[in-house]
Amino acid sequence: MTGLAPAITLHVLPPSPPCHTVEAALQLKGLPYERVDFAPGPHVAQMEEIYGAGRTTVPGILVDGEPVHGSVTILERLEQIQPEPALYPAPIAEAVHEAERWGEAEFQDLARYIPWGALYFRPESLGTFGGAGQLDAAGTDYAIKVIRATWKYHGLTAQTLFDSLQGLPEKLDRIDALAADGTIGTDHVTAADLQIGASLRTLLVVEDLHPLIVGRPGEEIARRLFPDNPGLVPAGALPKGWVPTR
Repeated sequence: MTGLAPAITLHVLPPSPPCHTVEAALQLKGLPYERVDFAPGPHVAQMEEIYGAGRTTVPGILVDGEPVHGSVTILERLEQIQPEPALYPAPIAEAVHEAERWGEAEFQDLARYIPWGALYFRPESLGTFGGAGQLDAAGTDYAIKVIRATWKYHGLTAQTLFDSLQGLPEKLDRIDALAADGTIGTDHVTAADLQIGASLRTLLVVEDLHPLIVGRPGEEIARRLFPDNPGLVPAGALPKGWVPTR
């Protein structure tokens, strides 16, 4: 990076894994930024107004007023602005790109569906995501409305939740393989680490998933790169038999 750093504004929904990915990349590269938190629901129109028709999802950044939308595109743009430390180190750049794209396109949805799915069965736990602890009865009434609206927004159904759970072991095996070949999990943090780690850290808020994840390379990556991720859905939330065995 030469000269003055550009003015960067980051638009997020606080619970969103790809927003965590982008914010971690900004911090890793030492780039100053202003963070703007949107509220779920109104964010759809706000994002379209800033980033264009059809671009309703977070995250997005403005770089000196230039809109850049989507976590993969944003990380590539940050690499142009500040090449070091490299998110796509030369010897493994293509493998990192491939793993990052897989993390965004295939793995990330599970980090949306499964936690929100578990919250449907334990709505009082929504308070833990904002630091309020387990909600009282009135708070739980409000949480139920939020969770139902989120299911509708994501097109989430019980069948989608079940299918996502059944597909999780295969994806965790792929993450193990990426760690084994050095694409992720080394001392040099890559775009794939940030993309996959943010989603895994979000999945770790669901205690029912711990037997599948704890002790594997992905857990170490997720907890190291995203140590302060809030929220906890206690074990026993998901219906019996829905979570595969390890």
